[in-house]
Amino acid sequence: MIVLNEITKTYPTLNGVNVVLKGISAVFPERKNVGIIGRNGAGKSTLMRLISGSEQPDSGTIFRRGRVSWPVGFSGGFSGSLTGAQNARFVARIYGMDIDAVAAFANAFSELGEYFYMPVKTYSSGMRARLAFALSMAIDFDVYLVDEITAVGDSRFQKKCRAAFDDRRDRSTLIIVSHDMTTISNYCDTCAWLRNGQLHFYDTIEEAKAAYECYGP
Repeated sequence: MIVLNEITKTYPTLNGVNVVLKGISAVFPERKNVGIIGRNGAGKSTLMRLISGSEQPDSGTIFRRGRVSWPVGFSGGFSGSLTGAQNARFVARIYGMDIDAVAAFANAFSELGEYFYMPVKTYSSGMRARLAFALSMAIDFDVYLVDEITAVGDSRFQKKCRAAFDDRRDRSTLIIVSHDMTTISNYCDTCAWLRNGQLHFYDTIEEAKAAYECYGP
């Protein structure tokens, strides 16, 4: 379970302070997959980083019960001077997982080949995303945060990503950011629309889709 209590997040800009999230309160229950939709720049990725704990709100509190992933596809936590293998082993130590098993899984799933043993700073953005996704799948989380990662790689790799999610959602909770309502419909039980700094929940995917299409993103 994840509970947000009056979460506010702002960023300074040349034109002043940009208030991205405005006092959001919400409950993400266990074993109920939630989709989050919204236009570009609405703050969806910011919200995911706050939920994961990789970034902190300006005010408000976040309660997490269970092991919550970093945003799948977010590779900002990697050390560029370390290899993919070294990063994998470091992450395994942090989460108290079998180091060799996590590294082996990440190597096989990411399909980086010899690059897995090269510094991450030599990776393309797509390669970093594949490593981040593979590491997310290598660790058993209670909640997976997903930010459009299924678009990474070619069609074959995307199919493998979707299969991994199908396996995880049987025993974990998914919170998914996507512009694609088909993705939301396939993976989620309910949906929330992030608009004007507020998170609006809908009882059904159909209600969220109708509102989103009617008023625009």
